[in-house]
Amino acid sequence: MEDSLQAGVAIYNAGEFHAAHDAWEDHWLELERDSADERFLHGLIQFTAAVYHVRGSNWEGVRGLAASAVAYLDGLPADYRGINVGDVRDYLSTVRDDPEHVERAPPPRLTYREVVLLPDDLDFDAAATAALVLAEEFGYDEGTIERAIEFARDDLELGDEGSRFISLVMDFVREDENRGLVFQRLRQHAERRAARERDVDGLFE
Repeated sequence: MEDSLQAGVAIYNAGEFHAAHDAWEDHWLELERDSADERFLHGLIQFTAAVYHVRGSNWEGVRGLAASAVAYLDGLPADYRGINVGDVRDYLSTVRDDPEHVERAPPPRLTYREVVLLPDDLDFDAAATAALVLAEEFGYDEGTIERAIEFARDDLELGDEGSRFISLVMDFVREDENRGLVFQRLRQHAERRAARERDVDGLFE
């Protein structure tokens, strides 16, 4: 859960409100209904949806999402799993009562253990989760990202912490302005690596 949680927080803080909930959704669907963790993630998902829907000025929709998010987060500690739930809940309560508040005050940044987590702060495992989320959000081939992550993990097992696949996966998450270029490089390296591995396998057939 920690990798998904951190990935979603960093994506949210980078301003990708729609994508953020995807980092949490798969894990949320696996949780026991009405457990603390399930309500926590459900509340965060509704929170990001409310913030995202502000763009369409759908105030009734924003009010409904804010109200349901408050209900899910109600009863959780103000600092739950390291996230500033209390700040989120206070903001949502205000928006529930006055949806146009979102035009007067920005939504709170999400903090993880009192740090405003950004893509640059993610370790490889959390960045790998974020990379798959961003690939889906922006229409990049997810299979290529999955292969690159697999190659990166293989390199890590061999002790190669300087692997170009590790660097490229993390750059894909961090460098939003150059994401397309990073993806092209990542795909080229992944295709070359796959071809080399096929050639080696062929020697033993």
